[in-house]
Amino acid sequence: MGRMHSNGKGKSRSALPYKRTPPSWLKIAPSEVSDMIGKMAKKGMTPSQIGVLLRDSHGIAQVKSVTGSKILRILKGQGLAPELPEDLYFLIKKAVAMRKHLEANRKDKDGKFHLILVESRIHRLARYYKKSKKLPPNWKYESATASALVQG
Repeated sequence: MGRMHSNGKGKSRSALPYKRTPPSWLKIAPSEVSDMIGKMAKKGMTPSQIGVLLRDSHGIAQVKSVTGSKILRILKGQGLAPELPEDLYFLIKKAVAMRKHLEANRKDKDGKFHLILVESRIHRLARYYKKSKKLPPNWKYESATASALVQG
């Protein structure tokens, strides 16, 4: 599949293992994994950061194979899920940083062009999340209020 705002057609990606059962050497209870996920989320980690830490530090390649549910579903069950989806949050964060750069560098035409591309990605993603009911139907991205959505 082609890229949205570039001319690449890359097919490179990782593949999940065929076996959906946890590895035999992994001796950790599903409840322990859920508790660890909850503790990490309370520290302010995103679901993808939690997955990377569990994979690299604890040897849990796929949380779904151990617990039976994905990280985000576990967080929703504990009431710790982020209010904005992670990919949308980071696109908004990128757009805020680009706007800040453009305030200081008004003549950066290339930066302005790429800001338009990032914001069109935000609008497209928001349309998808509204359709799939992950965002409220009256949610709207506005560049003036975007910096309030992302802290930091």
